[in-house]
Amino acid sequence: MIRVFLIFWIISALLIVREQKIIRIIIYLGIFSLITSVCFLMLAAPDVAMAEAAISVFSTIFFIVCFEKYYGLKAEVSYGSAAAEKKGVKNIIPLGFTAFLFVLFMCFIPGGGANAYLKDQYISMFSRDVGGENAVTAIYLGYRMYDTLFEALMLLVSVVAVVHLSWYSDVEARDGKRSDVNRSVIAAVTIRAVCPLILLFGVYLITNGHFTPGGGFQGGVAIAAFFICRYMIYDIYDTHAEKIIMMEKLIYAAVVLLPVFFIFLGAYVYLPQYRNTYLVMMNSLIGIKVACGFFIIFYRYIAFEKR
Repeated sequence: MIRVFLIFWIISALLIVREQKIIRIIIYLGIFSLITSVCFLMLAAPDVAMAEAAISVFSTIFFIVCFEKYYGLKAEVSYGSAAAEKKGVKNIIPLGFTAFLFVLFMCFIPGGGANAYLKDQYISMFSRDVGGENAVTAIYLGYRMYDTLFEALMLLVSVVAVVHLSWYSDVEARDGKRSDVNRSVIAAVTIRAVCPLILLFGVYLITNGHFTPGGGFQGGVAIAAFFICRYMIYDIYDTHAEKIIMMEKLIYAAVVLLPVFFIFLGAYVYLPQYRNTYLVMMNSLIGIKVACGFFIIFYRYIAFEKR
């Protein structure tokens, strides 16, 4: 079954590469992320599947909003028509090369079982080496801490780039265009009822990520969704973006220093009773950092650029 999903995964990736209309690319990206989430779930990584699904929903909605704002349907249709006129013999070579790589990949898919040595080592030793009851959390906060630090840095760089490259140069807006959700009584009441549950669910994912599916990234996206819902109902123009960015930078420094002390300097060997505390602290820091990052991106483009 996993091979069937991998085939559709490759097909969706090819559609993204070959498509020229932006709205279709957004849809294909959502399908690609959905298939990726299913593959992660089938490979026994529900934490990663949850994170992929969460970021897929957020990014798809965000892309659609930005598309409607900056391009509009007429601009997209004209862009697609102009691009279609340029199609010709030049596209045959890249398309044929892509098909060749696809066939080559399908021919070299291994038929036997994968080497499970590393997986068995992680499963048998993660609780003793890192702590907790969730092997995925132990891997990205212990064995593969370098990857986590790099991903956190990439999010920070993306947020800073968004702020510096956006059209609105200030870091604060005292007024702006409000959301139209309040025009629908059902939508407004539903969002008000769901908001506290979203925040509670995000806190739960963060604080329990070391022994259940969840963690800092998933919880951070949920907390960012809470602030997005706050924008949809209330006035958020009292928020100072520069302070949130500074807080995210300080949190990233803490995200770097804590594993340096606990993992790289070997404190987990001498202080085994604090391993679960380390996991909760790291998940909390990552969750707050992710929430700040996604909130800044949303706040900058929806609240500022929409003025």
